[in-house]
This record gives sequence, structure tokens and C-alpha cells, in this order.
Amino acid sequence: MTTDRSDVDRARAELAATVDAITYKLNVPQRTAERVRRLRDDNPLALLGIAVGVAVAVGGAVWGIVAASRR
Repeated sequence: MTTDRSDVDRARAELAATVDAITYKLNVPQRTAERVRRLRDDNPLALLGIAVGVAVAVGGAVWGIVAASRR
């Protein structure tokens, strides 16, 4: 059975593209950093709002835990 060299090269390129897509999909920190960077560039006030919201939520959770432990 003979295989044309172009078929082998095409299959190799398709496999490389598939592996790259899977690697990107599994690299959550990289995708998150890209989203934050895009949000920072497109709408910095939204990023600030999200940061403040997270800070308030964490502060509220800590306050709740401390208040519950003092009872």
C-alpha cells in the first residue's frame, strides 16, 4: 500500500491542529487570563465592578464566619 506524501503531511497537520485545540481547551488559566485581559482592554469599569463585587462577597463571607464563631 502506498501513501502519497501530501496525504501524510495533511494528516499530520490535522493532528497537530487537533492537539493544539485540545491543549488550548484544557489550559483554563491561559483562557482566563485572556478573558481578563480582553475585559480590561474593552471595558475597564466592568472589571473594576467585578473586582469590587468579589471583595464585598469575600468580606461578607469572612464577617459571617467570624460572627457565627463568636456565638
